Amino acid sequence: MKLLPQCCRLRVLGAALAVCMTIGFTLQLLGVPFQQRGSPDCLPHLRSLPGGGAEEGAPSSPLSPRPCQPRRHIVFLKTHKTGSSTIVNLLHRFGETRGLRFALPPRYQFGYPYPFQAQWVKGYRPAGPSFDILCHHMRFNLPEVQKVMPSDSFYFSIVRDPGSLAESAFSYYRGVASAFRRAGSLARFLEAPERFYDPAERSNHYAHNLLWFDFGLVPPATPGPEAVRAALAWLDRTFPLVLLTEHFDESLVLLREALCWAEEDVDAFRHNERNPRAVRPPDPAQAAKLRAWNALDWELYAHFNRSFWGRVEAFGPARLRAEVARLQERRRALAERCLQGGGPVEAAGIPDERIRPFQFGQAPILGYALRPGLGPAEQQLCTRMVTPELQYKDRLDARQFGANSSEGAAGEGGR
Repeated sequence: MKLLPQCCRLRVLGAALAVCMTIGFTLQLLGVPFQQRGSPDCLPHLRSLPGGGAEEGAPSSPLSPRPCQPRRHIVFLKTHKTGSSTIVNLLHRFGETRGLRFALPPRYQFGYPYPFQAQWVKGYRPAGPSFDILCHHMRFNLPEVQKVMPSDSFYFSIVRDPGSLAESAFSYYRGVASAFRRAGSLARFLEAPERFYDPAERSNHYAHNLLWFDFGLVPPATPGPEAVRAALAWLDRTFPLVLLTEHFDESLVLLREALCWAEEDVDAFRHNERNPRAVRPPDPAQAAKLRAWNALDWELYAHFNRSFWGRVEAFGPARLRAEVARLQERRRALAERCLQGGGPVEAAGIPDERIRPFQFGQAPILGYALRPGLGPAEQQLCTRMVTPELQYKDRLDARQFGANSSEGAAGEGGR
């Protein structure tokens, strides 16, 4: 057989390599997970876990090919009105597809607004095995959390500018917080919050420094920067990563890096979002008043905002922009693949109650209707991505404790 000249062989090899790279990039763009191994085949060897998770021990991303082991022991402090339901969905999916054990409340919250107690976790035994993931609403209480979770657990949370968070809390909890209910409107409340707010009244924690409260902190007995700095330093030691609602996609990339997860593990649709047509954002003057009224939350948010951008610098701003673009392209492809209409819809447009979001507060909560005609694998993936928090918790509960398991509402502080 006549051999090609060396220059021709190099051109052929170069063309073949270009084809392989193009196909590989296309697969990544379409959401097909792959790992590069020393395979003799042109394409990388395709491997995935049930539900689309990447093979364990994989490099965290083609853009950050550091070898590491994905974290499986996770504590997520789910704060109120911060986009935390979206994070819970991806934690639910990650844990379910890998058969991990969730620390679950008897109903949907861990005795909130009372500080977390280990005894409120279903199936908890002091001498029994610990859990893998803890991610449902609680008021943080570290010593009790440590009774439930392994010592190597990764702790993280998410915060939001109180200039917008407090407006969302007013809309959502106006019917349960007496301070909001008596004021009637946000503008009237902001005229003189002290006139409407009584810290001794039930549910008024929603009306003042809600982030500070969720993190398990109490207002300093003596006002002053030293006490606040000490509280924030303690949070830094406890939570290696705190995400920002305002930079949600950047947060997902940093979370993926910290957990050593694959790109598809942080694919997510937004959950528990209000219909934007029913939302009236606070004007700049109102936002300033909300920050002043929630001064401890503002201190907490400003602190974690600084640490967040420090992480961005360490990660690399250009690298972060590239990964965010990939994340957003994956989300667009998944929305086209999974969702009827390609995006969120009002609850009335979701015929399947198993994926219809719970409605609470003033503004309607949006959800997702699945595109008809999905194949079995797509149906499973897309259903997991759109299942709201409450229904997903029930599903995990049935998996861990049986379909008819119920321990009542002991320890529940109410929604």
